[in-house]
Amino acid sequence: MNDSPGWATPGSSPSDGEGSHGTQPPTGGSGSDSKWSAEQPPPGQWSSPTPGQTPQAPQTPQAPHQQPPAPQPGAGWGSYGGGPQSGPQGGWGGHAHAAKPGVIPLRPLGIGEILDGAVTTMRKHWRAVLPITLVVAVLVQLASVLSQKYLFGDLVVDASSTAPAEEQLESFSSLIGVSALDAFIQLVGSIVATAMLTMIFSRAVLGHGSSIGVAWREARPQLLRLFGLTLLLGIGSAVLFTVLVLPGALAGQAGLAILGGLAALGVILWLWIRFALASPSLMLEKTTVRKALARSSKLVKGSWWRIFGITFLTGIITTLLAGLIVLPLTLVGGLVFGGGLEGMADGTGATSWGYLIFAGIGGVIALTITMPVQAGVTVLLYVDQRIRREALDLELARAAGIENYGTSTPPTGG
Repeated sequence: MNDSPGWATPGSSPSDGEGSHGTQPPTGGSGSDSKWSAEQPPPGQWSSPTPGQTPQAPQTPQAPHQQPPAPQPGAGWGSYGGGPQSGPQGGWGGHAHAAKPGVIPLRPLGIGEILDGAVTTMRKHWRAVLPITLVVAVLVQLASVLSQKYLFGDLVVDASSTAPAEEQLESFSSLIGVSALDAFIQLVGSIVATAMLTMIFSRAVLGHGSSIGVAWREARPQLLRLFGLTLLLGIGSAVLFTVLVLPGALAGQAGLAILGGLAALGVILWLWIRFALASPSLMLEKTTVRKALARSSKLVKGSWWRIFGITFLTGIITTLLAGLIVLPLTLVGGLVFGGGLEGMADGTGATSWGYLIFAGIGGVIALTITMPVQAGVTVLLYVDQRIRREALDLELARAAGIENYGTSTPPTGG
């Protein structure tokens, strides 16, 4: 069985403006299960039988003196099959019989289920997740500590300094160079971690275990494309910001420059969410950068505010969590090794080894924990959107070994 079935774009999908299931089954997976699309009920006919029962034939009208039975909770609110119709008709995922072979139930997800799926994957597959993020966090923080110690400690920043102008210019040139190297290390580390974590999360959805070696072998063919995608989005954002701010700056109009900057930030935010699912699309569908951007745009269409809200909330949670970890260690390092409050105030303590080591340890812990949460939420958002738009839950259920999932008989697994 293919470990990542169903990720390839279906031949006929709602994202392309066609029917909900199309006339052909998804191409991924194993076996010749053409019944998976042929046996699905037509849109609008999903039902939710009472738990533990199978759908019964219509009953004869009751006698006038008989009291009709009370409606069952959740009846008529979606089904265990998921699919494109399950979101609006199912009350945002109220499926009584959704199977759960892995870290999420196979139906449209709520924000709590997406966050829980990310944390559950970290907990269940920590042997694969934590070493990846730990190595990346150590490399990133090591580069940051060394640059702060050997660059910022010797940097001439005082305009009234008696140091020659050439020395100050050389210091700032070194600052730019080392900062660029630091940013490059962080970029490469985050790309590799994101690629490998995407593979781990995709297997966790099916209930499959993973390892660092397996994640690396699956992610490696797409690493250069993911690097190109990341650079394209970053350079595009910088160019857009420059184009909108530069006219006001050149004209000496501060108000116009600020207005252009605000407009640039708004457009960049809109594009950032529109292409938020490009990374998992690129990695899991084994596609090109251009097609990944197009796929993300189609999957996000009509759900921009929802994806923005989940992404924004995830950012707040991870930022607060990182702050709770980094701040105490930074304060201890500054008070003990950085000359106390006076040294922290004038900046002289920020380059002491004790302060930098404590701050680096806090950064390593924070990155190790928050990085997989952010990557996991992005992957699960991608899966959720494909379940809502393309009935990916049916293909994932088949890949997980759940038979007759989405047919008239409720699945027994999960």
